[in-house]
Amino acid sequence: MPSRVVIATNKAPRPIGQFSQGIRVGNLVFLSGQVALDSQTGRLVGNTIEAQTHQALENARSVLEAAGSDLEHVVKVTVYLTSMCDMPRMNAVYGEYFVRDPPARSTVQVAALPLGALVEIECWAVDDQS
Repeated sequence: MPSRVVIATNKAPRPIGQFSQGIRVGNLVFLSGQVALDSQTGRLVGNTIEAQTHQALENARSVLEAAGSDLEHVVKVTVYLTSMCDMPRMNAVYGEYFVRDPPARSTVQVAALPLGALVEIECWAVDDQS
């Protein structure tokens, strides 16, 4: 059985609960949900869905890079929104990160997210490193 490796980087915000930023098992990388926290201040970045989506995806990119992967290897994304009315604007920013052959995705509306965030993004990646 492949070993389980905890992924941690100071280029993404520290977890605000009892979870890891990511876990690598063989060639699979599982990221915990990322909200728009600044890795240096621990504060929420921006008050628009566009700004928060951008920061959440930059945080995801940082964790993936710490795992030896990148956004091109993402195969599944789950986006949590506090309002489905934000989906078109979130999707416009999301499309800047996943331009070609985007991963499978689910988008779910939730009642609330940590620290009052508007969006949380989690993803799974697969690559040939192990």
